[in-house]
Amino acid sequence: MQKTAESVSLGHPDKVSDYISSYILDRMIEQDSSVKYAVEVMIKDNTVVLGGEIKGNVSLNNVNKYVTEALAEVGYTEEYSKIWGDYAINPLKINVINLVGQQSCEINRGVEQNGWGDQGVFVGYACQGEGNINKELYLARKLNKALYEKALKSKNLGLDIKTQITLNDDKIETAIVAIPMLKHEDLTDFIIETLGEKPENIIVNATGSYTCHSSIADCGITGRKLACDFYSTASAIGGGSPWTKDATKADLTLNIYARQIALDNLKDNDECFVYLSSCIGRSELPSGMIKTVKDGKETISRMWVTQKPSTLIKMFSLDTPIYTKLCRKGLQALILKTTEINKTLL
Repeated sequence: MQKTAESVSLGHPDKVSDYISSYILDRMIEQDSSVKYAVEVMIKDNTVVLGGEIKGNVSLNNVNKYVTEALAEVGYTEEYSKIWGDYAINPLKINVINLVGQQSCEINRGVEQNGWGDQGVFVGYACQGEGNINKELYLARKLNKALYEKALKSKNLGLDIKTQITLNDDKIETAIVAIPMLKHEDLTDFIIETLGEKPENIIVNATGSYTCHSSIADCGITGRKLACDFYSTASAIGGGSPWTKDATKADLTLNIYARQIALDNLKDNDECFVYLSSCIGRSELPSGMIKTVKDGKETISRMWVTQKPSTLIKMFSLDTPIYTKLCRKGLQALILKTTEINKTLL
């Protein structure tokens, strides 16, 4: 049976958009830990558009600086621009269009009463194996991370990278890579060494060449890489984008919590799925369900979640500026050991 998963690097324009929003949120939390934030980002060529709502004792006076700092952390620096020229985004030419307004007073009223800032459905998943995620996604991410780290040190390879792994009966059938190159570079041995086995098929830059990249070649928008951010096709995707909102909006908090519950209930099962839902303005969740799978047999049980948003936010330290770290490492980065529930990032 074939199973396929894709991964994209932080240099992909959609992830750049996620990272910019996360970076600005971290700067807002540094000013006001209780800030309410929901900001989407679109980036095309050298223009960045911010749209959304913020409420708190914060200032956006330095937003242009925040954007270029976020780009630099991704790797899109002035030095990078000198190497790639018109083929990639230029931080010296960035134009920011700020369309951020105030959070709705109706939404704020519910949040101030320690309720969730939105309704939604959320899914957690865990399985046996490396990283407790499906093997095809683990390998796609592993390869992407290795190529991104290689590109950060290279004057020939670019940062806008996609990888895709297809398994067939647990063996790697096909590895696909898209990575900018100024001149051809054979990555076959690097790919094989990173994956730990030789795929039947290796495809690098299937169009023949790939130089123009980042927002110069593609329009980036927040929340467009959810299958990469979550569990690919192994599980349903819950909630909206986790990278563009503060913790009260639930899209990050409850997806992380669902993942934590899935890990805690995996035990000797093959897989564990957790399904949660929220109601705006209310703290108790309307629904909660755990499904475990072992040897093809499903066991389903209901659960009641009565923890207030503030409890979960404190539990995962989501009132601190860790959002860029999470955006860089992924949803699975912020998971607590059951015996060390007050710890933050592992």
